[in-house]
Amino acid sequence: MRLVLATDNRGKLAELHPLLAPLGFELVTQGELGIVGAPEPHFTFIENALAKARHAAERSGGAALADDAGLCVEALGGEPGVDTAFFATRFGYPKSDATNVRAVLEQLAGKADRRAALVSTIVALRHARDPQPLVAVGRAAGIILESPRGAGGFGFDPVLFIESEGCTFAEMTPQRKNELSHRGQAARQIVRLIRENWLQQRATA
Repeated sequence: MRLVLATDNRGKLAELHPLLAPLGFELVTQGELGIVGAPEPHFTFIENALAKARHAAERSGGAALADDAGLCVEALGGEPGVDTAFFATRFGYPKSDATNVRAVLEQLAGKADRRAALVSTIVALRHARDPQPLVAVGRAAGIILESPRGAGGFGFDPVLFIESEGCTFAEMTPQRKNELSHRGQAARQIVRLIRENWLQQRATA
């Protein structure tokens, strides 16, 4: 079975491929099929993930999976949220991981409450009109540091300090990060849901 991954984000793909590999599916990206990414006009992760998965499924003619994720900062009312990738552009910076981190740190300057969470919502569809999308949510909570630490990962990994580990995601091995991260949590849930709802049904049909 082929599963189209509705993202061209290299960081996400690097994390998703090994997490989804146990399914034994042929994993292809929407970019490999010439599919341009879907618009993401919604205010919640689940709405955007569903829109992206449906778009990829419709254009590929088969099953698709999409992840929508972002950083939710308590002191900023949950922002940047679904606008995480473009947060820096609000403040005149170019779009990049480094400028997004800079923008968040600037907005948190002088604030005592630095609680935040990386949140990932993954949606999988058997086809574009699938009435029963599979939905998984992962959440990794921590504290936003005042400056980056570590050379691994991407996005906000260098500034999200995971208190139970005593380090940021950027300081962890890729294996440990996948065990704890928002995307790792959601990916393991979606693998279980696909096995329970798609593969077992197919086996007994």
